[in-house]
Amino acid sequence: MNIKSLLLGSAAALAAVSGAQAADAIVAAEPEPLEYVRICDAYGAGYFFIPGTETCLKIGGYVRTEGKWYNAYNPADRFGTLWHTRAQLHVDTATDTEYGPLKTNMVLRWDWQDGGATATKMVFANISLGGFLVGKADSQYNSYIGYAGGVMNDDVVYDGPYELNQLTYSYDAGNGFTAVVSVEDTNSGSGATGVNGEDSSNHYLPDVVAGVGYKAGNFGFKVVGGYDSIVEEGAVKARVDADFGVFKAFLMGGWNTNGDKLNKYASSNGAGPAKTIGWGDWALWTGVTVPINSKLQANAQIAYTDSKIFAATANVKWNPVKNLQITPEVSYTNWDSINQDQWAGILRFQRTF
Repeated sequence: MNIKSLLLGSAAALAAVSGAQAADAIVAAEPEPLEYVRICDAYGAGYFFIPGTETCLKIGGYVRTEGKWYNAYNPADRFGTLWHTRAQLHVDTATDTEYGPLKTNMVLRWDWQDGGATATKMVFANISLGGFLVGKADSQYNSYIGYAGGVMNDDVVYDGPYELNQLTYSYDAGNGFTAVVSVEDTNSGSGATGVNGEDSSNHYLPDVVAGVGYKAGNFGFKVVGGYDSIVEEGAVKARVDADFGVFKAFLMGGWNTNGDKLNKYASSNGAGPAKTIGWGDWALWTGVTVPINSKLQANAQIAYTDSKIFAATANVKWNPVKNLQITPEVSYTNWDSINQDQWAGILRFQRTF
């Protein structure tokens, strides 16, 4: 074998080995494009698109801890300090549709009090589209008119039911005029199932709430009524709001269709000796909010009823840093019909996210 033949044979062998290795080579896959979270600002701050969908999601809530001294709702509760801690989670979604935003709202709550945990509570869970809302939310008798002031013990004089199933339609004309009509669950919410001992076991008719309002400039007026289908009575509330720049104020009055009876919309928030004392024929609430500076706000509320319940509450809300609020509050309640009164206080720390 001459040198030429040896070189040609070696070259052929190397080519064969190289071809085999090329056929067996592992080629790295191209990396998939990374999809970053996209901000969804069409529905307000905090929303972002769920990756791979057109649904916007917002997660928030708060952690709260507070010390309470005595009980503004119960003149018999004079047993000192109660330490209460709560965690609350808010989950909201929104998707654009041809009928407007399709939204859901869910609120979950966990409490720890007196050394014991309560069960997880579903506070709200509802769906809304095109002005309609269905599911669990606060009664429109309360939420539409604006509750009863900027204090924690705002409903010592009962202002209506909370947290119930409902089917609601809300209308906003865009010129200051608004309206609401709601069919609400008879057997849920405070004051449900016949507060005077009525038999509700075979009762299936819903309660009804309706209201209208108008806002022009710094002034607003709303009126709302609720009908308790078990008691077959109801109540009406009217409220005026005014913004004077240096402070805000409101005045709200309620009328019970039968002052001799409690009903779901004119009931009692009392406990102990005050458990059955409702409004009588009427109730009044008034309050002010005074912004002292960017970190400090003062609030006060006074309420009085035909049944001679007097309630006064004042607090100061201090935000030392963003999303942290510290609130000391003091309340005084007098039940003239049973000749009893009560002082109470709260010191609350709340971090919102």
